[in-house]
Amino acid sequence: MEDMARLKAHAGAFGRMLGGVRSRMEAEREMAQDVAFWGARGFGIFTIREKGVFLGMTGVHDRPDGRGLALRIALFPTASGRGVAREAAGRALAFVLENGADRVIGIAREDNLPSRIVLGSIGMAHVETFMRNATRMFLYERRRHPHVLPLSGPGDRA
Repeated sequence: MEDMARLKAHAGAFGRMLGGVRSRMEAEREMAQDVAFWGARGFGIFTIREKGVFLGMTGVHDRPDGRGLALRIALFPTASGRGVAREAAGRALAFVLENGADRVIGIAREDNLPSRIVLGSIGMAHVETFMRNATRMFLYERRRHPHVLPLSGPGDRA
């Protein structure tokens, strides 16, 4: 709990997340929700540690705006730029898809290039753009069973 409370109170790690930084009470409430989510769904939020040091968190939650099951990634700034987010988010996404989720989304601000790069590098595709509070947001998704395009046969016209 202590690590997550510190992370969620850190503007550099959580300031751009939906809802922004959290108070201790908000972090505790979210931790209880995360534990219940794991119990109900069999997946949820993971901590990210390197050699025993807490670096951040990743995993999924249900977005409060109803857009679906969403991947979250938050790292302390000291852990950025080394591929930690990509590796951890990729493993979390794979776990969630292997354990029953059909679709996972990721949302990043248009100007948040590092997050957009991570989402694309773990196989998520940009499928929608929308506005939130005058900010352009990019929605990415990955499906467990991607749509298969029909093959063209002889005589078919492209």
